[in-house]
Amino acid sequence: MHYRTLLAALLLVAVAAHAPVASATDAQAERNRKPVKEIAPARIAVGAAAFPVYLSTDWSNPLPEITRAVLVLHGVLRNADDYFRAALSAQAAAGDAGKTTLMIAPQFLIEPDVDAFKLPADTLRWSLYGWQGGEPALAPGPASSFDALDAILARIGDKKLFPNLKQVVVFGHSGGGQVVQRYAIATKGDRALIGEGIGVRFVVANPSSYAYFTGQRPMPEIAANCHGYNRWKFGMDDRPPYLAAPSAAELEQAYVARRVIYLLGTLDTDPNHPALDKSCMAEAEGPYRYARGHAYVAAMQARDSGTPNHSVWDVPGVGHEGGKMLNSPCGLTAVFDIPGCAAAD
Repeated sequence: MHYRTLLAALLLVAVAAHAPVASATDAQAERNRKPVKEIAPARIAVGAAAFPVYLSTDWSNPLPEITRAVLVLHGVLRNADDYFRAALSAQAAAGDAGKTTLMIAPQFLIEPDVDAFKLPADTLRWSLYGWQGGEPALAPGPASSFDALDAILARIGDKKLFPNLKQVVVFGHSGGGQVVQRYAIATKGDRALIGEGIGVRFVVANPSSYAYFTGQRPMPEIAANCHGYNRWKFGMDDRPPYLAAPSAAELEQAYVARRVIYLLGTLDTDPNHPALDKSCMAEAEGPYRYARGHAYVAAMQARDSGTPNHSVWDVPGVGHEGGKMLNSPCGLTAVFDIPGCAAAD
């Protein structure tokens, strides 16, 4: 089916079938506040603060064999341990390409995590959802979650540690996909890498929402009755300090130039999925993740800011499952450049 025909069909179904759904926000928040089961063992300094990460190889000494680094970002449950296991599985499935890859799984924590594990006072922690949009940390200082990712990019860009690095991939699924999509708009950490001839790619898998550059939405009847629908992280109003200075136009120009791959599971179509953002801000973007993703890509293609350096790849037969998305043929192509994704362009 032609791309725009598919999109039109999705949105027609949404308009016909959409009915107000009782918000599960309170129940979701209660679930999401529960402390994580495990804290990543390694640390990277973000200013004077400490940020936990999982690493497939110790990076305290030079790693000349590493040519690719892959960041795999967890979802709203902050379960970086699960995502790290999925990352190691994908690394093994990548064969020779995986053998020269460093897998990194950062972990964004909140106060209940720090309290439950009695972590040191210098451990970064954010509000329940603030880390998804680059908000400042609550403690020990106001570092943005994007500053933390910048610190990782700076370390892997250190030629003394990684003299042969050629490619960096930032992958996120679900809540992590929300982080990656916003980080691809805002990042400052890619500049030094690109200056050294290192490729940087962002892979956005099945997020609940996207940051739009205009006030137009696929479901305007919802947006019309939704106060704040265009505030960050859904739009460009009231952006946090990390990206407050550039204009929306400047952010858009940078975003369309960056290499972004949207991975969308064809079965991620449940409008009542327990982890789906059901706020009016998100529902203005479409009824479920698959529709929201295609609608966003179409909106970006229709803009006059230049042809985006972006691709959208459907992942057949996969729903809202991060491990399956990453380990799918298209996931492996997006992350490791391994042939096998029929949708790859």
